[in-house]
Amino acid sequence: MHLAGSMPALPAAVAFSGGADSTALLVQCVRAWPGQVHAIHVHHGLQAAADGFVRHCERMCALWDVPLHVEHVDARHAPGESPEDAARNARYATLAASARGAGLASVLLAQHADDQVETILLALSRGAGLPGLAAMPRSFERHGMRFERPLLDVHAQEIRDWLRSEGIDYVEDPTNTDTAFTRNRIRRDLLPALATAFPQFRETFARSARHAAQANGLLTALAQEDLARAGSPPAIDALRSLARARQANLLRHWLRQSHGAAPSTAQLEELLDQVEACSTRGHAIRIKVAKGFVERTGAHLSFTAPPVA
Repeated sequence: MHLAGSMPALPAAVAFSGGADSTALLVQCVRAWPGQVHAIHVHHGLQAAADGFVRHCERMCALWDVPLHVEHVDARHAPGESPEDAARNARYATLAASARGAGLASVLLAQHADDQVETILLALSRGAGLPGLAAMPRSFERHGMRFERPLLDVHAQEIRDWLRSEGIDYVEDPTNTDTAFTRNRIRRDLLPALATAFPQFRETFARSARHAAQANGLLTALAQEDLARAGSPPAIDALRSLARARQANLLRHWLRQSHGAAPSTAQLEELLDQVEACSTRGHAIRIKVAKGFVERTGAHLSFTAPPVA
């Protein structure tokens, strides 16, 4: 088992749950950069076993002489928000804040090759576009912190085999076998079938994700150029001068970057139809997008959302 990618910015934190993947990552990092690695454990408070996870992490970090930061978060989801999304968003924000508070330069995450395949399959099941099919990037920035995924090329079984060969203990999260979660059904039912039909599926899926990420980067660059010409908020006449696909690309980018809003396919198609029909000053536009509305304001589009309670 090996850590992929370039050396992370040090000193670094490892997001340490106590499970197999983050345990392997933490041990590898401590061996590679002694004295330069901390561990951050996020206590989500969502299951009875959470306190036991903290005790395990404390014991292991004491054994390895690794500073441990335990952070408690409220990861309950809002109405209409998925529990997985709520927990993930709270986790990233907490990891970034904890790392900054400890004077650390980056956070390392333990997602591996099987996690990447699951992410791609989930994206396909939802009819995702290129951003979803690009799956998880090897590195990214969020909440003002650099995040890295050094295990994206490593198979889940390889991680467990390595821990067993090293005699290193870890905990099993009981939610990992709960088939109420789609990821767990994919792991149990689909991955073994893929391994039988396509033995190299992890590598080929990862290659497709990299191609999608590259194409998505090109579309983002094009959207930035088109938005610079159309203005922000975009002028309707400038939008209408573009081909429909470029209009869609620009509008997705504008809504995501300026307003954090992601239109559904149906919402975006309706908005494009209204832009196409907007040939007179009196033509009104008001389309529901995410939690707000895209409207015509004079010669431009605008986005309004209700205030956060």
